[in-house]
Amino acid sequence: MTRDEVTQLILQAKLRENLSWQDLASAIGHSKEWSTAALLGQMTLTKEQAEKVGALLNLPEEAILQLQVVPYKGSLPSGVPTDPLIYRFYELIQVYGTTFKALIHEEFGDGIMSAIDFSMDLSREADPKGDRVKIVMSGKFLPYKTY
Repeated sequence: MTRDEVTQLILQAKLRENLSWQDLASAIGHSKEWSTAALLGQMTLTKEQAEKVGALLNLPEEAILQLQVVPYKGSLPSGVPTDPLIYRFYELIQVYGTTFKALIHEEFGDGIMSAIDFSMDLSREADPKGDRVKIVMSGKFLPYKTY
């Protein structure tokens, strides 16, 4: 069983059991953002976490084992994404990527924001003109070192 097949089983079971990502995150014991990434194949679960999710979703043993394997990260194809929601993030980076880079370098120096030592919070923000998606990302700054 491949990790992609496990992801499909998870999505089918989530729908069948009428569970939310938050429900699954509560079983795992981490944020809904990290847990969703894990269940979509981007993070590794511990044996205990994989067994809890496996029981909740009635997953086969081989799927539970696969959830404990370090995944090949990066779930998007290398071309421009075609899904409208994902494309907007691509567009955001196309428009503001150089701005993020310039401001981070001015504030912190030459380096990058970690996607490993990282957290994210996604929430709904009420607005009279239409609700807004609020995403807060926090990543450790990693300076480039000389040697």
